[in-house]
Amino acid sequence: MSVVPVVIVGAGPTGLTAATLLAQHGVECLILDRWESAYPLPRAVALDDEVHRILARLGLRDEFAAIARPHRGLRLVDRRMRVLAEFQRDVAPGRHGYPQGSMFDQPELEEILRRNLTKYRNATLRGSTEVTTLTQDADGVRLDVTDTATGEHQVVRAAYVLGCDGANSLTRAAIGASMQDLGFTQRWLVVDVVTTAELGQWEGVHQLSDPVRAGTYMRIGKTRYRWEFRLAPGETADDFRDMTQLHPLISPWTGTVPAGELKVVRAAEYTFRAQVADRWRDRRVFLLGDAAHLTPPFIGQGLGAGLRDAMNVAWKLAGVLDGSLPETVLGTYQIERKHHTRAMIRLATVIGTAMTAGGRVGDIIRRVVAPRLHLVPGLTALATDSETPALRRSPLVLRPRLRRALAGRLCPNAILDGERRLDDVSAGRFAVVTSTEPPPAPRADIERCGAVFITARPGSALHRWLRNGRAHAAVVRPDGAVLSAGRDLSTVSAILRGCRGNLSRPAAGTGG
Repeated sequence: MSVVPVVIVGAGPTGLTAATLLAQHGVECLILDRWESAYPLPRAVALDDEVHRILARLGLRDEFAAIARPHRGLRLVDRRMRVLAEFQRDVAPGRHGYPQGSMFDQPELEEILRRNLTKYRNATLRGSTEVTTLTQDADGVRLDVTDTATGEHQVVRAAYVLGCDGANSLTRAAIGASMQDLGFTQRWLVVDVVTTAELGQWEGVHQLSDPVRAGTYMRIGKTRYRWEFRLAPGETADDFRDMTQLHPLISPWTGTVPAGELKVVRAAEYTFRAQVADRWRDRRVFLLGDAAHLTPPFIGQGLGAGLRDAMNVAWKLAGVLDGSLPETVLGTYQIERKHHTRAMIRLATVIGTAMTAGGRVGDIIRRVVAPRLHLVPGLTALATDSETPALRRSPLVLRPRLRRALAGRLCPNAILDGERRLDDVSAGRFAVVTSTEPPPAPRADIERCGAVFITARPGSALHRWLRNGRAHAAVVRPDGAVLSAGRDLSTVSAILRGCRGNLSRPAAGTGG
């Protein structure tokens, strides 16, 4: 029988990210996956700069940049390819240090995630291993596993289990959780094409507003392209697997490129759903990624939500295991992530419905309203800004109820000196960011807490961020989210000391 602190069920991007983060914190973990190698076909194709930042934290800044393609935003087009509205995103590095949106090929991403994981001796990946049962007792979690190649059975025990095993999660079933439907279900054809021909299209996401067949087009990489089309009742992906049937759908973008130069990698049917698990944790077992939530793809947040789950729970679990944080912090995972994920799913559902529903009436409304969307105050910023909602109040997010504050939001990954950014300096630790140079004693207290002290110089991006948040200092968590912010450095420092001492009773007077 094997015994390990953390077992991760599922070696997709979420599981690999969680394993890498845990390994970086010195936690031994075992990843079990039923497949021998990574899934070879593309699925997710987009992520934002917040998630790009997570990949950089894994040590994949250069590797991901080599396979990614910044995209320029969103165009709404009609069936004649006339542009109804355009929302551009900045391809230059933003507040998190990366383009606001990037396209990629998921098999390439999984390849670099797996390769990167081999750098950590305390992380072990076992493929061809199926978890058949999962049970908890007073001492931990028992997993019964089967080697799918040899049929051999084995028992693995863990202190904690992270279920990253997808939409049909055995882990979710084992803890008695169920998916709650948020009222969105659509059947779509997803087509991936490879060609060396240049299509000459605008390199952002094209949303086709067509009452007969809504669609989406995007360039994923140098030679890879993705189309998605809503299926009519009675249609299946089998109706479009041959280029003869498929070409009329994609020809508005491929133009004069001969069909023979377009290679279909995959044409598959997907049912886009909006669902969230009713609970994400049962004692020592946690749900992450598609095991906990399913997101329609209209804002490109499906894969990103899973990586955010991993980023949220990994440092907390590591702190509990090494004794630097109380076990009570694990209760903040569902509080923070479920609310955030529901907000993103609802946004995706609203956008998806607005772009695809209503038949001819909806199409007329879109053609009339879309060209004037830029006149709606704040709407352009909403469509082009990649910032996601703040985390909900918790023992790890201390903020007032009645006003907007920095707490719960991500601290910018600003340049501090030369080429180093905040994440390079904090390196997975707590940080105190302040515009006030502290006396030696408070600074020593901060460092004794295992935190790093970062001065926001006047005129710097961090200084402006604090000023705009009406704060002089902020405690930034290892995942980059702000625990608390306020005007008094000594009060903020006391909150950090209280956090490290006993999070079940956070300090009073938390500020912003």
